[in-house]
Amino acid sequence: MSDKLTSISPARAAQELAKLSAAHKNGELNKNEYEHKFARMVTELRERQIAGTRPEIMAALEPLRLEGVVTPVEWDRFVSQLGLA
Repeated sequence: MSDKLTSISPARAAQELAKLSAAHKNGELNKNEYEHKFARMVTELRERQIAGTRPEIMAALEPLRLEGVVTPVEWDRFVSQLGLA
């Protein structure tokens, strides 16, 4: 039995970031809940890793920034904490 966790697809990582951002914008999460969930998401993505090359990962994430799905602050924080900046 392997201890290695299954990596996450770039599309799934983008979906989770968009979902969290929407919940925050819609007032479903207070600041503390948002911070906790954001940190937990980043930790899980670091542990499981995002599948694919950096260009593949960025291709899945970039529309979130370009379309305004995530704020510039969220974008910068997400890509820098995952070492994609």
